[in-house]
Amino acid sequence: MAEIKNIFYLHTHDTGRYIEPYGYKVETPNLMSLAQEGTLFRQAFSAAPTCSPSRAGMLTGRTPHAAGMLGLAHRGFAELDYSQHLVQFLSRNGFETVLCGMQHEAADKEVIGYDLILDREEERVKDWINVEKTERYLNNRESDKPLFFSFGMEYTHREFDEIETGINPDYVKTPEKIPDNTATREDMAAFLTSAKRADKCLGRVLKAIKEAGMAENSLIIYTTDHGIAFPMMKSTLFDSGIGVSLIFKFPDNPKRGKSIDALISQLDIFPTICEIFNLESPGYLEGNSILPLLRDEKEEIREEIFAEVSYHAAYEPMRAVRTKRYKYIKFFGDYEHSVAANIDDGLSKEFLIENGYLDQKRDKEMLFDLYLDPLEKNNLINNQNYDEICQKLKIKLKEWMEDTDDPLLEGKIKKPAGAVVNKLSAYSAEDNDFE
Repeated sequence: MAEIKNIFYLHTHDTGRYIEPYGYKVETPNLMSLAQEGTLFRQAFSAAPTCSPSRAGMLTGRTPHAAGMLGLAHRGFAELDYSQHLVQFLSRNGFETVLCGMQHEAADKEVIGYDLILDREEERVKDWINVEKTERYLNNRESDKPLFFSFGMEYTHREFDEIETGINPDYVKTPEKIPDNTATREDMAAFLTSAKRADKCLGRVLKAIKEAGMAENSLIIYTTDHGIAFPMMKSTLFDSGIGVSLIFKFPDNPKRGKSIDALISQLDIFPTICEIFNLESPGYLEGNSILPLLRDEKEEIREEIFAEVSYHAAYEPMRAVRTKRYKYIKFFGDYEHSVAANIDDGLSKEFLIENGYLDQKRDKEMLFDLYLDPLEKNNLINNQNYDEICQKLKIKLKEWMEDTDDPLLEGKIKKPAGAVVNKLSAYSAEDNDFE
């Protein structure tokens, strides 16, 4: 294998798998090229369908609750130990670490430990401004140290930009879980605009990497934090909430231009980096390296993935275990309905709530056969034919919660002092309706 010296961690916000390499009609040619030059993981999942817990899990290699990130960083939640963050680990191993753009693991990005932060504005800036900063940095970089560069984007997070002229809502397909009508098509067209602009930004960053002479000695990772910000997607433990894009590109990759169907957790990224760079894995990592999949040494590296929600805008505790075929979800709260504040505001949310979405009660437990029901619509929890499978999954989930010291085992998780949390009755995360 050729020498791999640098790591480029490229990430969008709330994108799920809604990019061209996964077969969706989304104008993302640069991501398509990256997938064709690298390896696409078709069954990759986040550890949480909410922003900060997902990113904290991925970048510490630990289950979010084990890492201490039980809610949103900008609302007062934080990791227990930032020395376990990938950035500080790589710094201890001789990397220069640089952040440009979005991160959501800390309210104060300084505590993460980057050597250099290219954007120090407190307010969000347009992604293209950070593209320009990235281009200038790579063009003028003189250090010969290995580089870890995080380029994070606000795209495709809501609020969406105005729909581009070339994207006509009349001919847009809505997500599978969302009804197809004028409002939801317009909502999706706005997302497609955001995805298109994200791809243009990523294309410029990839070009800058190449022009800096770093494309042939770097690991380039593209991913996102969780599913797209639509009802029944982001903030849920359905595959539409925890399913993520994941592309790896590096020199002499034996699976270049291929896709892999093995079950992957984003917790597997940290140990993969350790193996690629021959670094001793810290003992707290919970994932597995994906390299055996790329070398055809294994067909799978894990039997299941786990995912969780504790707090998003409001408290909505749930846990899930997913194998290749089955998923078991358990809700731990007393609230019997979907939590409106945990659904991002938009036209799709408005339509569903106007038509009684919040009046529907949800089951406390759910079991799905994903081979026969990939959209997770047929709850099999009371189907006796699945009793044995259900019991095995319940045991797996309980053992995982015990092994990772899940605070939910002790009852309701208390919010940290000063944390901002919406009431369950709040319609929107933007409402001044807090606990």
